[in-house]
Amino acid sequence: MSVDNGRGAALVQLRAWLAQRELPGNSRLPPERELAEIVGVSRGDLRKALATLEADGLLWRHVGKGTFTGARPTTEIDSIAVIANQTSPAEVMRARLVLEPELAREAALHATADDIRAMRLCTDGGRAAETWRQYENWDNRLHRTIAEAGRNALLLSVFDTINAVRRTVVWGRLRNDQLLPPADHHSFGDHDAIVDAIENRDLSAAASLMRTHLQRVQANLIERHQSSQD
Repeated sequence: MSVDNGRGAALVQLRAWLAQRELPGNSRLPPERELAEIVGVSRGDLRKALATLEADGLLWRHVGKGTFTGARPTTEIDSIAVIANQTSPAEVMRARLVLEPELAREAALHATADDIRAMRLCTDGGRAAETWRQYENWDNRLHRTIAEAGRNALLLSVFDTINAVRRTVVWGRLRNDQLLPPADHHSFGDHDAIVDAIENRDLSAAASLMRTHLQRVQANLIERHQSSQD
């Protein structure tokens, strides 16, 4: 079975399991390891299925507490909105530069073979993206997969908060007029190098490459912002 077929089967089986139980909103799902056994899929494929349903607004996750059915409670959304109103894209990038290199270092120490496969799926998906939105979804999933691979619930919670704020403080409007990332988009090579370093257990390289990648993203965003002001 191919990786894509496995992911699709896991999504179908997870949807069927949820439909059979007709769980009320905010019901907590079993832990990933247990749920994978119940549904009959690999843990890696289950994570991708959970991410898909979360993106569709059918599930929400709280690091350290678990995965829940339904939409994220308004109280959590409100707290993100409050932070977003007090910050800026530049501050978000500085926060990412503090946190994500260390998450990449932790991923290089703790990542499993399933984590690496999930990262490769994201890099391949980003290259195959037909729109900027598709690319951004794969990019977002890659960075979270790296964060998850660090196996540190507290750091992952901080990452999720920063990421939620990042998606609220929109940089997307500063993109150029291209419909999709160019074939030589810098992030493709950056992402491959980061995943290679994580797979090779090279902690220093993983952190350094992530920092360089984010600095490049930051420079490009600032350049586009300045151009938009001209």
